[in-house]
Amino acid sequence: METTTKKLSSAELMELENKYGAHNYHPLGVVLAKGEGVYVWDVEGKKYFDFLSAYSAVNQGHCHPRLVEAIKTQAATLNLTSRAFYNDQLGVYEKYVTEYFGYDKVLPMNTGAEGVETAIKICRKWGYEKKGIAVNEAKIIVCGQNFHGRTVTIISFSSDPDARGNFGPYTPGFISIPYNNIEALKSVLETESKTIAGFLVEPIQGEAGVNVPDEGFLLEAYKMCKQHNVLFIGDEIQTGIARTGRMLACEYENVKPDILILGKALSGGMYPVAAVLANDEIMEVIKPGQHGSTYGGNPMACAVAMEALKIVSEEQLAVNAFDLGVIFRKRMNTLAEKSDLVLKVRGKGLLNAILINDSPESSTAMDICIALSKNSLLAKPTHGNIIRFAPPLVMTKSQLDECCSIIEKTILSFKKV
Repeated sequence: METTTKKLSSAELMELENKYGAHNYHPLGVVLAKGEGVYVWDVEGKKYFDFLSAYSAVNQGHCHPRLVEAIKTQAATLNLTSRAFYNDQLGVYEKYVTEYFGYDKVLPMNTGAEGVETAIKICRKWGYEKKGIAVNEAKIIVCGQNFHGRTVTIISFSSDPDARGNFGPYTPGFISIPYNNIEALKSVLETESKTIAGFLVEPIQGEAGVNVPDEGFLLEAYKMCKQHNVLFIGDEIQTGIARTGRMLACEYENVKPDILILGKALSGGMYPVAAVLANDEIMEVIKPGQHGSTYGGNPMACAVAMEALKIVSEEQLAVNAFDLGVIFRKRMNTLAEKSDLVLKVRGKGLLNAILINDSPESSTAMDICIALSKNSLLAKPTHGNIIRFAPPLVMTKSQLDECCSIIEKTILSFKKV
């Protein structure tokens, strides 16, 4: 294999990915080489505002110095033992994270998808051993337009044809209802409650285009689950860790999930860390040998996750996200009055989206994102005609004002055809 010290250009690096990597993503044509706070730089040195935050993984900002120090220190001390042995970080982390979110137990994993799979297994096992569902009859209710990951089981209950197509046979045991439809949930629970083990839901659907449910939906769904002895499973992988202006988005309706799934910003983007939290009555169904991960609960992950959560609390990132989110949506709604391209603005905290007044099949949203990148701001479309805006939560008001001006200027330069 040849080695070289030549600095490659963006075009050369993109071609390497195109030639040697599977074509499972369609990135914007920017090659990033450095990050700090709310900024990233490409290989040619151009500076951008990051308005995606690695899908809300870098809520604490790029390369937060405390996270850099935490991972360097732990990496130089002990990085991996597997769970064949105890390590001096895991118990400390487990105590910290369970007390932080108010649960009895945590099952540590690495990625969000693993967290969802873990929650599904725990829920099913609870259904059989605690609720008394007949063997292999347990079902979990999910919502249409969900995004919980890309494993075979998870895409089995996806409504996205790209995520699902030609990956069958699919895993059974899921009932899909429309998101934000309390009557549909009520109907399923009333007719099939004896076999329903859980209800898996995102408090805000991020990948679907920041779909925010009606006020009261989550609380009513939670109450219905309690009524029918069904576990409420909250997927806060993208919405959690202060992204929506609360530590957890479910807090807006005072809902505490029976099973809570976290990931992404749990490590501030430094390292893959996910967690599934539940109380003893639920978590005790998992026994040795029934679930695990070589890397889950490794010392580096534990050290980084604790520091990431401390940063969120000590820097009051939830408060900042809430306050800046109000400002952002006000600016974008004012823009909607000036441009017929902006059909709708929605979101909570610093998880927001604008719906572009064009068909999902059009290139308008992508064209706007390309223009934004030329104006030094990075964002990406989702579902064709929706642009999601989710900057790091360490952003300041003056930085947000500058970014809003960039978005306004860019969109006003477009004319609806």
